[in-house]
Amino acid sequence: MTPPTHWDFPVELCCRPMAFVTLTGLDVVYNAVHRAVWDAFCANRRADRVPISFKVLPGDHEYPKCRTKRTSYEWYIPKGILKTGWMNKHLNLVPALVVVFYELDWDEPQWKEKQLECATRVEIVRQSLQGRNTKVAVVLIQKKTPLPPGEDVIASERAAALCNACDLSGKSLFVLPHTDHLVGYIIRLENAFYEHAQTYYYTEIRRVKSHKEFLNKTTHQLLFVRHQFKIAFFSELKQDTQNALKNYRTAYNLVHELRAHETNILEIKTMAGFINYKICRLCFQHNTPLDAIAQFRKHIDLCKKKIGSAELAFEHAAWMSKQFQAFGDLFDEAIKLGLTAIQTQNPGFYYQQAAYYAQERKQLASMLCNHDSSVTYPSPDPLETPTGVLDFYGQRPWRQGILSFDLSDPEKEKMGILSLQLKEKNVLHSELIITLLSNAVAQFKKYKCPRMKSHLMVQMGEEYYYAKDYAKALKLLDYVMCEYRSEGWWTLLTSILTTALKCSYLMAQLKDYITYSLELLGRASTLKEDQKSRIEKNLIKVLMNESPDPEPDCDTAAVKASQKLWADRVSLAGSNIFTIEVQDFIPFVQCKAKFLAPSFHVDVPVQFDVYLRADCPHPIRFSKLCISFNNQDYNQYCVVEEAYQKSDILEQSSQGTMCLVPGKTRKFSFKFVAKTEDVGKKIEITSVDLILGSESGRLIARKVPNISVQLRHEPPALTNEMYCLIVTVESHEETVAKDVKLTAGLKPGQDANLTQKTQVTLHGTDACDDSFPALLPDIPVGDLQPGEKLEKPIYIRCGTVGARMFLFYISYLINTVVEGKEILCRCHRDETVTIDTVFPFDVAVKFVSTKLEHLDRVFADIPFLLMTDILSASPWPITIVTSQLQLSASMTPVDQLESYVGNVVLQTGESASECFCLRCPPVTNASGVATGCYVISWKRSSPVESVPVVNTIITLPHVIVESIPLHVNADLPSFGRVRESLPVRYHLQNKTNLVQDVEVSVEPSDAFMFSGLKQIRLRILPGMQQEMLYNFYPLMAGYQQLPSLHVNLMRFPNFTNQLLRRFIPTNIFVKVRL
Repeated sequence: MTPPTHWDFPVELCCRPMAFVTLTGLDVVYNAVHRAVWDAFCANRRADRVPISFKVLPGDHEYPKCRTKRTSYEWYIPKGILKTGWMNKHLNLVPALVVVFYELDWDEPQWKEKQLECATRVEIVRQSLQGRNTKVAVVLIQKKTPLPPGEDVIASERAAALCNACDLSGKSLFVLPHTDHLVGYIIRLENAFYEHAQTYYYTEIRRVKSHKEFLNKTTHQLLFVRHQFKIAFFSELKQDTQNALKNYRTAYNLVHELRAHETNILEIKTMAGFINYKICRLCFQHNTPLDAIAQFRKHIDLCKKKIGSAELAFEHAAWMSKQFQAFGDLFDEAIKLGLTAIQTQNPGFYYQQAAYYAQERKQLASMLCNHDSSVTYPSPDPLETPTGVLDFYGQRPWRQGILSFDLSDPEKEKMGILSLQLKEKNVLHSELIITLLSNAVAQFKKYKCPRMKSHLMVQMGEEYYYAKDYAKALKLLDYVMCEYRSEGWWTLLTSILTTALKCSYLMAQLKDYITYSLELLGRASTLKEDQKSRIEKNLIKVLMNESPDPEPDCDTAAVKASQKLWADRVSLAGSNIFTIEVQDFIPFVQCKAKFLAPSFHVDVPVQFDVYLRADCPHPIRFSKLCISFNNQDYNQYCVVEEAYQKSDILEQSSQGTMCLVPGKTRKFSFKFVAKTEDVGKKIEITSVDLILGSESGRLIARKVPNISVQLRHEPPALTNEMYCLIVTVESHEETVAKDVKLTAGLKPGQDANLTQKTQVTLHGTDACDDSFPALLPDIPVGDLQPGEKLEKPIYIRCGTVGARMFLFYISYLINTVVEGKEILCRCHRDETVTIDTVFPFDVAVKFVSTKLEHLDRVFADIPFLLMTDILSASPWPITIVTSQLQLSASMTPVDQLESYVGNVVLQTGESASECFCLRCPPVTNASGVATGCYVISWKRSSPVESVPVVNTIITLPHVIVESIPLHVNADLPSFGRVRESLPVRYHLQNKTNLVQDVEVSVEPSDAFMFSGLKQIRLRILPGMQQEMLYNFYPLMAGYQQLPSLHVNLMRFPNFTNQLLRRFIPTNIFVKVRL
């Protein structure tokens, strides 16, 4: 997949902005009530519910820190317009409202303690939001349905006391009864949350507006755009789309007031594109499509000349293509929501224009990125940034935040441009163009614009031709030809036929090649005489059982491959007799049949004439003319046949019955006697058949090769292995076979993707990469003596699974004597084989705790296990040579990483597993942390030592890392004995920067007596640990449950005992006392 570029729109720009609300205090994994509440919030949301984005976070979640408020902008110079993380921050990271959920009924016996705990939770949330205007609300989850307001005096008093303790207004305290009407209560809660969120965004808009008075037009032009965009975005979050549209329009005008230069033109265009997208989206949303179209036209007019650096002109074409594509997507989306489009104004025109600019990008890239193969990618990479992303949209990675119009480091600029050009060189432009054209064709088909559809299908066919997918190209072009032929667009038809002829040549499709040649020689073709002459000679070559000359302007490598295919086809051409129906196209021979009278008496012969006229450049001889009737008994009387040498087929002489001279009409007269049973019936001519070429001429083939070719291999092939296939050639000729050559590899004409993922080499000791070819042509083998046998190993690497057809083509020269005359013959034999490629093994990866329990997330600085299972899917034994775990920078091993599966041989269905103990330090990225890669070195089990080892790289899944305030682990023996002391030591380690107040209690078990502190409250300093020693006394044998350790943290009420049980054992095996 192509990585995102600076002309792609970020996801956060294209989505609908919704108020962001976080919910804390909900344990959606282990608490069924909390899970039901969360499902009511997020599952099956109907369109009539308020637009809010909810997220469950822990109560101590750290939100992005708020920067110090600026009191003056006097000396401040901005480094860019809009930071790349700003939109995502306000959509997904900084909430408008944090809701604290807490289970508390009004009649709770321990009200004071619970009230204090709730107030502590609210205070923790406020501390994590320090400096932000985010609202805080509390929702009490209650088991009973509350009484109507005013009837429950205790509830009113306690609500007021709770608000006072939490420093909340009465409007920020809510009650959620967990009853049958939960969804109804949730919807009412949502509406209240929505009002709080709107208040927050209104405050943010006021805050941004207050900055304007400090700005000046001289040094703060960028800030005017930035602040206007932020006001508009906050208005969208507030769902005030009218004001959002107004502010986006102002921001758009301010962008174009910025002074443009080659160094900042990309940033200006990027921001203009973003804001234009927002304006058009809102116009469609307001059902004013004409405003959207007018805005887009204005945007294109203002930006189409802002090309920027001439060396990177392809970037401007790519940017323009993206603008049209994005507008087409918006237009199409609006139509799906009910907007009505018309023939002259539909999304197809915008997709078409996007395809046009994509084609322009392709042409510019071919000119600007045509570097010599010796030019290497710069190191260090100029496109790399310390954080992996740009600070500001639209800036160059090698000069971020530099606003000067003068380039301070021309060499760095040169390297940056080179790296962009080399990356562009690898872009699959044809795929982009085909996708856009396909979208446009679908739209024009929908709005009944057949000519536009046909025009774009021709372009699609040509792009498939450039992408070397000739089968798809031919399919599309063939479909379009009928329409152009019926409407008489001869110039267009000729152009399409020329491309179709090239495709049929490159695939060696004999019948198609003859059909297109016949039509290109006809009177409808607008080709010049010399071009027609070349096609006619090629057509005759095919009929004379020879390979045609290559079509002009074809890819050199494709021509070379097709010549092998033609040689293969021609050798079998003796049985190739094609019937080509010409009533659907205009061939190079005109034909007219005419009866001499409208009716005939049965005693008078039926007479008729057939007129033929050739439109080709040269005189041409046909071998046979046959007339077919509705009564086939008359066919035998109406045949004209002329024998001639095959070399005379293009003879310039006009001698001969069946020789047609260009521009002259030749008449053939026929007569036969009608049968009496046909009296009163119509006799109809059903067809006039002209035979070009002769059976005698067509059956002259090459000398029969007298060599045998055998292929020895062990299918199926395994993905990425160096698959060995041994070609055995044995000569049975009577004389020496000279200049023997072998062509081996993927048979041409298959899917283009297979060509890219298949490599062939003669050297199996070294693994080959993507630079190796899929077909090795003309490998010199030397001479073969009579009876001599030769073996040639061929190594094939298949990068994807599936079936592939391989061609092995042997050609050689042999001297032979015919009627006393010695002639040199070129002979060949070919063999094809289909080889399936399968995966050698499947790899399953899972994260488990040290108790071997599945983990969906891990905890910072707490050891966990990474378990890998390699399951053999190969029908052959495979040897795992070694394995290696390559960890990312965010992961560290607890002990030394060693391979435990080295030199293990796996049969089909067997598996090999290994386990690694890892630790992840605290991270700020809540969305997931990269684990690294698992590299498996393997080979097919074989007595041959030189079989190359294959390295398969498995990208390990990302894992969510959460911080944990307290880690508890236990030291205890592996088993106990009945009535013998069992010492257990618990280690409690504070993982935070705060002093922890910890309540520890031990719940007795029926299977044990114990000594030690049953309940204690202690304080643990930051980073320190506390030990607690207990003596357990087993009373019963068997697998027994240990006394349960319970830990309660005052600062972190979400730290549950379910979480604690992930770290410490809950059971132990007790043996009988001997």
